[in-house]
Amino acid sequence: MARLIAPDVSYHSSWLEGAAEFDGARQDGAGTEGWPLEELEDPQRFSRFVDLLVKDALPESPRNPAHVPCTYLWIVEGGTFLGSLAIRHELTDFLLNEGGHIGYSVRPSARRRGHAAKALSDALPIARELGISRVLLTCDEDNFASRGTIEKNGGAYEDSRNGKRRYWIANA
Repeated sequence: MARLIAPDVSYHSSWLEGAAEFDGARQDGAGTEGWPLEELEDPQRFSRFVDLLVKDALPESPRNPAHVPCTYLWIVEGGTFLGSLAIRHELTDFLLNEGGHIGYSVRPSARRRGHAAKALSDALPIARELGISRVLLTCDEDNFASRGTIEKNGGAYEDSRNGKRRYWIANA
């Protein structure tokens, strides 16, 4: 059964295989912005990447001024990396309108098996512990799979902005 874990270097090979499946497409919730896949093939760079993902949850960690503290988690099953999930601790104007508190992605070969819905369900108590009592999630208007994942977890549609559907989940 799939579970959420903190990023871990022991998943290096499986993470690379999963990331390659995206074929350059954006991996929401992965924290890979600014990290070319070729660079992450190097074990030392991958270790630094994992360390920075883990530390990003700390408010005092250095980050891009446009970014907020974020808890990164990986969706794994046994020794296989299935996807990524990020819990953003606060909302900027951009996140309020288009990004939301939680972003996630599942590698293409592991989709349509309920991994995203379970990961989101498992992430909600973590968000609650972070003090997020109302969780905002967004998805592209045409992303019916993500829409279903959000709605399955109690997401109530509020509106659409800039091509993104916005949902709130009561998380008290």
